[in-house]
Amino acid sequence: MTLSPSRTLAAVVAGVLALTGCTGAHPGTPSAGCRTLAADPGWYGDNRNRIDGMIRQLGTCGKAGSVTSGAPLALFDWDNTMVRNDIGNATFFWMVRNSKVRQPANRDWTTTSGYLTPPAAAALAAACGELADPGQPLPTGANTGCADELVSVYTNRETRSGATAFGNFNHRRMQPSDAWGAQLLAGWSDAEVTGFAAAARQENLDAPEKAEQTVGTSHQVGWVRYYAQMRDLVATLQANGFDVRVVSASAEPIVRLWAADVGIAADRVMGVRTEHDGDVLTARLAMCGGEPSIPYNEGKRCRVNEQVFGAPGAAAFQQLPQERRQAFGAGDSDGDVTFISDATALRLVLNRNQIELMCRAYSNSDGRWLVNPTFIEPLPMSPPYPCATQGFDVPDGGQGPLLLPDGSVVADQPDRVY
Repeated sequence: MTLSPSRTLAAVVAGVLALTGCTGAHPGTPSAGCRTLAADPGWYGDNRNRIDGMIRQLGTCGKAGSVTSGAPLALFDWDNTMVRNDIGNATFFWMVRNSKVRQPANRDWTTTSGYLTPPAAAALAAACGELADPGQPLPTGANTGCADELVSVYTNRETRSGATAFGNFNHRRMQPSDAWGAQLLAGWSDAEVTGFAAAARQENLDAPEKAEQTVGTSHQVGWVRYYAQMRDLVATLQANGFDVRVVSASAEPIVRLWAADVGIAADRVMGVRTEHDGDVLTARLAMCGGEPSIPYNEGKRCRVNEQVFGAPGAAAFQQLPQERRQAFGAGDSDGDVTFISDATALRLVLNRNQIELMCRAYSNSDGRWLVNPTFIEPLPMSPPYPCATQGFDVPDGGQGPLLLPDGSVVADQPDRVY
């Protein structure tokens, strides 16, 4: 990996001033003794210096950060951004192995997701059929047929026979398989789900890197690691008065458990929410912007705008004015494109070869994008990204050209940071 030349501190600060439109000294400019990012070879080029420059300009040393009192907001995706691998997957696999998925009402799998196709519902009914009464846990720890069908629908988004599992959704606002992972928690209390997540977390942290686990008859990823660099980044932002929050397409009780270990409080975590029936969770997705929603792509913007900035109704799906947006955003996937693009100062992308996200980051039309290899198991160089033809995920699931705000087409981009 070839590192680009580092900037001087003066150049970093000057660059942030230009990017944010700020001039002169910030009233809360921290002293020289305030926390900065630790030196670490995992940071590519001048990324660390540029983030430190942003923190110096926008932060306030030692002040507790809250958007309500004017603190700058920093938003992080969770899976493969704060940690390597996916905590929603880890918990789902644990639940299947330990027989914690419940038989749906009337054995009708469409009650678990409004996006589940008839072939998928039929395949699940055939595989899991009479194994348990409605509302009771299915014996997926022992019955590999039921386990394998669940895993196929969840991970491959198709049945074992190859039928499409989910349909009739806006691909920029919904990822039904992620939603389904939260919807299959139905029938359990928040405390019980937290217990499942804690058990899965311990297993995956204890497992060696690159470990696999057997779920049904399939082999799945069996380990998760926190990124030390991202843990340090969160703590540094908090020490400098930023309001740090997580916005994730994993179930909220699961993300809250994992986020607590990096000092992010439960009320600063935005994950997939389902409604409650008394003390137990249901399969009904919470609403945002007037529709069933999860924090995925434009759904992440909706959740942030509604919950953090108080945008009402459908307006939560629209980009807010600059003064009512996050200063910093970090993510790794096309499901993070919208909320990262909304960041007004810097945007950190961990390169996992996601076409739309990498097209936006490499085109870098306003100079605010930072690209970094993943801190554990960085991916090799990708072929050039087809931005001019496939750089934008359209709502119906197709792909089209990625356009700049002036309507011009983004040229195909070579992979430069890996």
